[in-house]
Amino acid sequence: MQDKLDFLLERVKKQNPQANTKKIRAAYECAAKAHEGQKRKNGEPYIIHPVSVAEIIVEMGLDTDSICAGLLHDCIEDTQFGYREIENKFGTTVAELVDGVTRLGMLRYSKEQEQFEDLRKMFLAMARDIRVILIKLADRLHNMRTIQHLPERKQRDKALETMEIYAPIAHRLGMSRIKWELEDLSLKCLDPIGYKEIVDGLREQSEQHEEFLKGITDRIGGKLKEAKIENTISARVKHIYSIYRKMYAQHKTINEIYDICAVRVIVETVADCYNVLGYVHDLYKPIPGRFKDYISTPKPNGYQSLHTTVIGRAGIPFEIQIRTSEMHKTAEYGVAAHWKYKQGLDKAGNEEAFAWIRQLLEAQQDTEAEDFIKNIKVDLFADEVFVFTPKGDVVNMPAGATPIDLAYAIHSAVGNRMTGCKLNGRIAPIDSLLKNGDIVEILTSKEARGPSRDWVKIVKTTEARNKIKQWFKKECREENIVSGRDDLDRELRANLLYNGFYDNDEIQKNTLNKFSFGSLDELYAAIGYGGITLTKVINKVKDDVGRLRRQNEPESAAEQPVHNTQPERRATHSKSGVVVEGIANCLVKFARCCTPIPGDEIVGYVTRGYGVSIHRRDCVNVHEEEEPDRWVKAWWDEDITVADRQNRFSTGLQISTRSRIGVLSDVTAVLAACKINVHEISARDLNDGFGVINAMVDVAGVHQLDNLISRMRSIKGVLDVTRTVDTN
Repeated sequence: MQDKLDFLLERVKKQNPQANTKKIRAAYECAAKAHEGQKRKNGEPYIIHPVSVAEIIVEMGLDTDSICAGLLHDCIEDTQFGYREIENKFGTTVAELVDGVTRLGMLRYSKEQEQFEDLRKMFLAMARDIRVILIKLADRLHNMRTIQHLPERKQRDKALETMEIYAPIAHRLGMSRIKWELEDLSLKCLDPIGYKEIVDGLREQSEQHEEFLKGITDRIGGKLKEAKIENTISARVKHIYSIYRKMYAQHKTINEIYDICAVRVIVETVADCYNVLGYVHDLYKPIPGRFKDYISTPKPNGYQSLHTTVIGRAGIPFEIQIRTSEMHKTAEYGVAAHWKYKQGLDKAGNEEAFAWIRQLLEAQQDTEAEDFIKNIKVDLFADEVFVFTPKGDVVNMPAGATPIDLAYAIHSAVGNRMTGCKLNGRIAPIDSLLKNGDIVEILTSKEARGPSRDWVKIVKTTEARNKIKQWFKKECREENIVSGRDDLDRELRANLLYNGFYDNDEIQKNTLNKFSFGSLDELYAAIGYGGITLTKVINKVKDDVGRLRRQNEPESAAEQPVHNTQPERRATHSKSGVVVEGIANCLVKFARCCTPIPGDEIVGYVTRGYGVSIHRRDCVNVHEEEEPDRWVKAWWDEDITVADRQNRFSTGLQISTRSRIGVLSDVTAVLAACKINVHEISARDLNDGFGVINAMVDVAGVHQLDNLISRMRSIKGVLDVTRTVDTN
């Protein structure tokens, strides 16, 4: 094992001379001690696996912490050497990387719904630190290289998981070398007969291919030498899986596939790339429509190269790729080649390589797991189309995208104000499918009333769909709440669940927790703007109500309760909005010590000559054990509509802020936007750059107040918002 460690450290010094070899050696020693006595399926010492993973990480060009994490990546799961030990010895970064890889290793892809949730977690882990997924890819690659030692069923499961999950992620990260090897190794397990057929066919044609490719490289090399262009030429047969896909798609045998050879020319500058292209087209006849310029229009994963397919003297087509050495590094190692932690690289420029990960993170926030993965499969695996703006800027979109997708890709405001579009100078439907080379002009108007709800069904990209939903969520909250509640109530009644849902706080709480909502209004709003489907909510309520009814079902008639232990609320109504038990049409006033509003639990106190004073039950002045005869039960009149309650109940707010110019203006703007009546408002500065704003406002109830407080807390500079008392 010392030889493997020495080999690893030599590669580290060659790849990254500034790496901390002492830290890497210490990580190896800890891993070796932790895995001491453990064996792999093939009988080898287990430590061979983490060392091999570390070698792949070194080849990617990652940093010291990544190499250490590669050596320690199985410690938390398989040994007694846990997170705290790793953190104490190697630092928080290494511990978090190992923990992230461990969590990804725990994911299982059996049931479809579980796969949705697990993939969400994987992408969140990627967005938090991209090194986690790079280390996991290295781990999966070495496992695939030694997969032959697993049972056949497990081989197929792992290979399918690799083909459907890990290879596409490697592709999206631009790591073509790892992608190709993962695909070839997976194919060998999934279709061994097809794999063997291609390998045997390539072996039979190997001499022919070598001779053919040598002739091409010699000819191109001679021409470029005459032109005095520094270059490196390599020739290869395409990867087995790419040949397999072509055979499957075109229903051909390997002997009928001709363009399986490829030549790569690596030069020093971009100008040389285009010069070489000219010389190649002088030497060989290009095939029309088979030229692709990924230098001027790079792929989303950063890939850049010139691709051209030409026909040689023997009439056999072959592909030539032309790129610079920097482009070649990106093509081979993708994100790892742009590693932002790597010394000497421009961190600001490399952030673009991670933009798509941030977009995935933003996209999933208001999306259910199932929809998220469906959208990810679109964004992750789809082919691209390149379109032009009227100014000539190139924008790449997934195949099947519409002008609406493009409008929201430009900016949310452009999409929200969109009224139509022009394709290639002519008015076109906004649901037209974009094609390569289209010139797209988005027509907008300041008078536009916003997107249509039907657009959600038209757009292709996750970004556009979520921005449309966000618009409805933000601009039409009250409308969404009303619409969502009406829809939910209708479905609850249709399924005989209305009383079971609204009469049981536990069922409501379980439903809100299931879908991560803080209140019923949030649930109603989400239903209203399409953030969650009614079917999912009804199914959850149906399960809980059914379970509760089964628990409460008496075994015999003798066990039926003979009386209701809850006090019966008399059918009494009050113009004040409060019903007091046993006292009809009494004078009611609201205590200023706690300013109760609809939605608060309340209790009444019979005063001497001033009617009943209504307090919040948690008010500090409520002492029901003292003078119990004067404390009476009270509740809000449920028959009074929200419209009748509007702006009838006063309460105080205290808003803690940082001392920022304009914060008071922003607070009053939110109050106006929420249509809140303000009795009084005052502001003053405190010490150390902080301030406080006090306001007395009229609201309809707790739901409206919670919504107001939530919006207040989103204001820049606002630290907290709490209810206070009326000081008058």
